[in-house]
Amino acid sequence: MKVFSATDIGQKRTMNQDFVFASASPVGNLPNLFVVADGMGGHNAGDFASRYGVSVLVESVKRDTNFNPVRIIRHGIEAANSQIFEQAKRDISMEGMGTTMVVATVVGNYAYVANVGDSRLYLAADGTFDQVTQDHSLIAEMVRLGELTPEQARNHPDKNIITRAVGTQDTVKIDFFDIQLEEGNQLVMCSDGLSNMVTDEEIFELICREDGEDKAKRLIDKANANGGKDNIAVIVVEPFTNEVKEC
Repeated sequence: MKVFSATDIGQKRTMNQDFVFASASPVGNLPNLFVVADGMGGHNAGDFASRYGVSVLVESVKRDTNFNPVRIIRHGIEAANSQIFEQAKRDISMEGMGTTMVVATVVGNYAYVANVGDSRLYLAADGTFDQVTQDHSLIAEMVRLGELTPEQARNHPDKNIITRAVGTQDTVKIDFFDIQLEEGNQLVMCSDGLSNMVTDEEIFELICREDGEDKAKRLIDKANANGGKDNIAVIVVEPFTNEVKEC
């Protein structure tokens, strides 16, 4: 397995509220674990929500005695949701904070994926590049209902309004996906700081270059070159290789 991961503050923000966790080694009963989180909230609340939420999830995974990857991930996200929500109730300055989360693990020839919010997971396979997760956002809902075209949605002023987040309510609704993987497939996980600044076609082109460069850094550089209007978080996973590179 080969893994590239990175996060960057971008060109316009004064604080990085994105957070990534990438382990190609076992975490609890999972053989590997990958998480992208994009925090929301005033002052440092968004930064806290993403970092704290991921740390709670990882600790939950480490302690979980289940062997079903979907149950393990569900328990981790639910634990993160509860802990962020309780922290916000204790500290008025963190009221309303939350975070997106996209979580994945590769078990054998399958990837098990969960998401809440508008951070994404893509699959590059057989010359195609498809978004596996669905954005939980106001604009994505309007596209699904046919009220906006994807082109109109890309630059819509309300595109950052999300309809689900981890930690904003006492319970959380999670979407789950499983993907059968083949040799040569790649997984790309990212916050909207990448997907809003770099088109799907550009992401696919950049990860498919065989020049040995760090793919996460390459994607972040492209997002910044295109304006870097938000924090950027990226994980690229090549499941069926032997080398691991993380940054």
